[in-house]
Amino acid sequence: MGHGFGELAKVRGIVTHKISPFEQRAFANVISKGVPNTLRRIRSQIFIVAPPFIMGYMVYNYIENLHTQINRKNPAEFENDS
Repeated sequence: MGHGFGELAKVRGIVTHKISPFEQRAFANVISKGVPNTLRRIRSQIFIVAPPFIMGYMVYNYIENLHTQINRKNPAEFENDS
């Protein structure tokens, strides 16, 4: 007993390598390579992803305007109210 969670059993024939967390570079090349790669990927997919969203917004907007128009009261029905 007394072992850490990752050392509960011994397995023969498997070699594992670990790197110290202090030696890792988690944000290496984020700005120099990550941002251009993100822009490239967006440019390559924009014409595939955007049209359905635009059509969905146009349908939603049309239905909302139609709903508002249908729910309006006719002023001619209330001319004789006091």
